[in-house]
Amino acid sequence: MEALGRELSAVLRAGDLLVLTGPLGAGKTTLTRGLGAGLEVRGQVASPTFVLARTHPTASGTPLVHVDAYRLSTEAELDDLDLDYDGSIVVVEWGAGLLDGVSDSWLDVVIDRPTGARADGTPGDPGDPGDPGDPGDPPDEPRRVTITPHGPRWAGVSLPTG
Repeated sequence: MEALGRELSAVLRAGDLLVLTGPLGAGKTTLTRGLGAGLEVRGQVASPTFVLARTHPTASGTPLVHVDAYRLSTEAELDDLDLDYDGSIVVVEWGAGLLDGVSDSWLDVVIDRPTGARADGTPGDPGDPGDPGDPGDPPDEPRRVTITPHGPRWAGVSLPTG
């Protein structure tokens, strides 16, 4: 997930919006950490779960804004954060359905993590619920990532595949 984030960072610029969707533990923050590495952010990219949004300065001068909208339930609550969508690269975890009208272009990034899968993609042991704390589980389960571009910004832009 981190490598995909680094690769994706190469096509991002100020005004770009990414909406990350996936279950808990799917790799949304890890993907964002990769974006931060690729954009050369100062400091560590960590989940903004309790502060809702973190702004990370970058080497290029275009900040990376990382939002966790898990505890937000309306577009108005997200709007109250007063984010700089035009001058930043904004990544919103759990933002599906909360960003209508914010931008005419965005990327939907959907991360699917099969529970209990092994690193080679085969199912885990029968009856194994895929508990990540189980030492018998593989450290890196495969993810399936679907990146769907919306709007004129992404016309003709070659995106990495997940």
